[in-house]
Amino acid sequence: QVQLVESGGGLVQPGGSLRLSCAASGFTFSSYAMSWARQTPGKGLEWVSGIYSDGSDTAYADSVKGRFTISRDNAKNTLYLQMNSLKPEDTALYYCAMKRGTIATILGEYDYWGQGTQVTVSS
Repeated sequence: QVQLVESGGGLVQPGGSLRLSCAASGFTFSSYAMSWARQTPGKGLEWVSGIYSDGSDTAYADSVKGRFTISRDNAKNTLYLQMNSLKPEDTALYYCAMKRGTIATILGEYDYWGQGTQVTVSS
């Protein structure tokens, strides 16, 4: 069955960095676009970044552009999110999600989701 398992979250000071990973199994990872989304109690679920199946196209929410970098290793069936210059407002539960076709910012278009990894940015 499809599994998406996020890891790499934690507590980091403002200005710090974290690298999230999403290990995929149970499907042909290289055939699917992948995205990261995050959820906070106040703002709900927000799309953060996406990457096309072969890595040839990426997209970012304005709130993270220039600070976050999405990538994937199709040989390892793993998605990554490098997060730099972290801010307190980046504090959230971060999820990875998969869909066929192109990157979508509409989260309802994604077929499967992981369980999330918590990122807390605080001094």
